Amino acid sequence: MRNERDERAEKPGKEASRTEAFSDGVFAIAITLLVLELKVPRLEGVQGQAGLIRALAAQWPSYLAFFISFTTIFIMWVNHHNLFTYIQRSDGLFMFLNGLVLLTVTVVPFPTALFAEYIRHPHASVAAAIYAGTFLCNCTAFTLLWRYASKEKRLLNKDLDEGLIRGIKRQALTGIVLYVLAVGCAFVSVAASVALCLLLAVFFAVTGSLHRILVVKKKTAEMK
Repeated sequence: MRNERDERAEKPGKEASRTEAFSDGVFAIAITLLVLELKVPRLEGVQGQAGLIRALAAQWPSYLAFFISFTTIFIMWVNHHNLFTYIQRSDGLFMFLNGLVLLTVTVVPFPTALFAEYIRHPHASVAAAIYAGTFLCNCTAFTLLWRYASKEKRLLNKDLDEGLIRGIKRQALTGIVLYVLAVGCAFVSVAASVALCLLLAVFFAVTGSLHRILVVKKKTAEMK
């Protein structure tokens, strides 16, 4: 006799779509909260004709942290959306693993503010390590989500290319290794750690797009 979990896992589209819709809302809130770190300079701190320009320029750590975090969360959302074009079903454990991904996304505004505040202080290396460590946790959560969904194509379209499945796994594992490196680099060079985090955002954007292009090309070839 089949249980409720088995029946839910076999419902094509509906449960996965609800999970994705909820996730989209969480991503939207997390990426919006980042802007709260950008502050308007206090009037009493602005002196002289060029005072406002200098005050705005002095907040460059906040702009840098905002840009990296916004870019990373946006690319997370794009890749999360791409995963759900391959994921056709859902079950209880999958939803909890997706919740773990969302947990690591919603916490990003905190290390962003921490990094912006301490980048010019002696504790900058700790702040940078926490910043990179947050993205490491997110990448690990993504990896667990995909490995669970893709094992024996448990929740995937059964016709999905095996090469694509392996490629996404390699992408995630590469990200984990490089984020670990970014955490370690923070105690040697804060600039190198931050640069690596930004480069990893670009890496996930490029590889995610390539995976999507491969799927489209395969579908086009099959239709001919």
